[in-house]
Amino acid sequence: MKSLCRLVLPLSLLLLSPFVHAADFVLESIDIHEGDRISIRHAYAELGCKGGNLAPMLMWRNPPAGTRSFAVTVQDLDAPGGNGAWNWIVVNLPAATTELKEGAAGLPAGAVQTRNDYGRPGYGGPCSLPGKTHRYEFSVWALKSDKLKIDAKANAALAAFMIKGNALGQAKITATYSR
Repeated sequence: MKSLCRLVLPLSLLLLSPFVHAADFVLESIDIHEGDRISIRHAYAELGCKGGNLAPMLMWRNPPAGTRSFAVTVQDLDAPGGNGAWNWIVVNLPAATTELKEGAAGLPAGAVQTRNDYGRPGYGGPCSLPGKTHRYEFSVWALKSDKLKIDAKANAALAAFMIKGNALGQAKITATYSR
């Protein structure tokens, strides 16, 4: 019986965590859709890619209770190296934020776009190797802190680490791109 309690108690705590109960937290977009190909207007505009490099419009609803801010990330899940590549990270979006407009126009005061894996702050669209289809995960993260203590010079790995360490929930859309 003691061994059963040791197994059931941690499992029940996991099931009660806010991150698990974030199932109603939803990310939507008129620009990208689950499983679909990403438009050239949202692809990168350098390194042999000839896209418009416009961040897609994103909107979300039903964040978990206790959300104090949001972060948005785009990760190339199939980039060489095994850990993916970060195409966009925005942190310190106030809890009242429910969308980002196309091109990230009009980011709320205090929002920070950190360096992506192209080495620049801001959005860097998909640019997979020729002939390869890559999956890109667009995520909005509900965070338990008002503000992450990082600036636009922060690298993507540090920003992602801090986001995941403060996450209450994640809503995502995974789409593909190839050239």
